[in-house]
Amino acid sequence: MTVSARLRRLSSTVAGLALGAALTVAAVSVPVQAVADVEATPAAVAAPTGEPALWVIRDADSTLYLFGTVHVLKPTTEWRSAKVDAAFDSATDIWFEISNPDDQAALVPLIQQHGISPQTPLSSLLSPEEFAELDRAARSIGASGQQMDVFRPWFAGLTLSMAPLIKAGYDPNSGVELVLKARAEAAGKSIKGLETIDKQIRILAELPEDIQLEFLRSTLSEIDNAATELDAMVAAWASGDVEGLDAVGVAPMKAEAPHVYEALLVRRNTDWADQIQTILNGSGVGFIAVGAAHLAGEDSVQAILARRGVVAERQ
Repeated sequence: MTVSARLRRLSSTVAGLALGAALTVAAVSVPVQAVADVEATPAAVAAPTGEPALWVIRDADSTLYLFGTVHVLKPTTEWRSAKVDAAFDSATDIWFEISNPDDQAALVPLIQQHGISPQTPLSSLLSPEEFAELDRAARSIGASGQQMDVFRPWFAGLTLSMAPLIKAGYDPNSGVELVLKARAEAAGKSIKGLETIDKQIRILAELPEDIQLEFLRSTLSEIDNAATELDAMVAAWASGDVEGLDAVGVAPMKAEAPHVYEALLVRRNTDWADQIQTILNGSGVGFIAVGAAHLAGEDSVQAILARRGVVAERQ
């Protein structure tokens, strides 16, 4: 698989690397409302055996649970377990990548700032043949190439890559974070974020333009495979196969796109490990839910913590 294809898989499906539910919701809700009207055809597939992985970090007066998530899921996907529920229920503080993934009021101005570029239309960056393909893909979600011409390449790629996922039955509103956030709010738990929406959007928006264009071109050329790729990642995640998730979505990126791997995973994992150590200096029980790929591989949050002498035990 090419570097651009790997980037497309990990950023547009938002399944493990997950730039966050914010980008997924933005791709579906902000630019093209018609996406929400595309007919979904979820298949009644049996849930994988096992359950998503859960880790715990303890010191004398603190307990922190680490749980990997997927930001878009089919409503039929089974992922809750007694073990995860018990850990979540015991926590007073719930940490997500961002605390407000469903905040459209915060998203719209950020998309306008970082995702729209009328002065450099896509039609000036793509060949006529490529723009015709973009128009064809846009029409599949009820939009047009003309409407998307003002999108920056990263945002066009993200938007279009969501279309086949929705057609395959994936739903951003069924993502793990939104489910857990609703439960936390109902229980009166404290909800906190490791990052902000602005920071997450900038991760893609600040990629060099040539990488953004490769992202968009790869999305257009492989749009029919997006659901199959996400199916494989979800299957590994839902069965607790951390090594499989690493093999599917993490290790290849490190080998094929090290600069992107550094930006999307290593820097953020390092920052989150710093924050976890600060949280451990306090007391109480916390539950930290982040994209599953951040908890897989040799540069995972747990691996970074282990190198500092902080042990995360698999539950």
